[in-house]
Amino acid sequence: MTVRLKDKIALVTGAGTGIGQGTAVKLAEEGAFVVLVGRRASALEDTKAKIGDRAVVLPLDVSSREDVEAKLPAAIAEHGVPDIVVHAAGKTVVGALHELTDEQWDDQLDVNVRSIHLLTRVLWPLMAAEDRRGRDQSIVTIASTASFAAFPQDAAYVASKGAVLALTKAMALDGASVGIRVNAVCPGYILTPNLQGYFDEQDDPEAAKAASAATAPLNRMGTPEDIAGAVAFFASEDASFVTGASLLVDGGVLAKVPLS
Repeated sequence: MTVRLKDKIALVTGAGTGIGQGTAVKLAEEGAFVVLVGRRASALEDTKAKIGDRAVVLPLDVSSREDVEAKLPAAIAEHGVPDIVVHAAGKTVVGALHELTDEQWDDQLDVNVRSIHLLTRVLWPLMAAEDRRGRDQSIVTIASTASFAAFPQDAAYVASKGAVLALTKAMALDGASVGIRVNAVCPGYILTPNLQGYFDEQDDPEAAKAASAATAPLNRMGTPEDIAGAVAFFASEDASFVTGASLLVDGGVLAKVPLS
């Protein structure tokens, strides 16, 4: 296997499970040293066990300004400024807009969108410093097919992922002059604990799961490894002329005109 990320430092949020875990493992396989960020230390330790010495655990609530400001600078001082940042932390709050409480709406936006702002305020000035010019640095957001098309009973999630895609483009423009590329990977149905939680909220979880898999022309749901490969591409110098882009990894779902 080609090792494209040798001597790179990567920071991955949501690294305890699902897409974040799969991405952290992939980046380490590609040669990066990975800082694993997430709320649950035990889940992060599970990821570290898959990687070994090329990872460290940073228990941190990315939606909390106090937590980010208290813990992230110290971690950077110890492990170095990341060359790669992957915003994989996310959750799904199910419900139509008129059904959502203030707390549900805020919780969804805090985890999926506000967290990007909180981490960027700390990381961006360090990544954009004069002495780092000329390095290939990459930020990858995890958007969604929901950044392009809506799902019923999923208003806050759809709003949050639309915002993530728009933020990616704005950040890419701001990063172009300082050597920071910013791109979005847009998963379709990826079988993760987060998606399983969405299925569990449905009247018939197994039927919802089967229907989701059937929407893809490739006739399956994706895996965290499918997304990790796309992230690794964006993070590598293979994508050195790519910024402000979005890559659908959805098994062809949004390529298909509905026939029924």
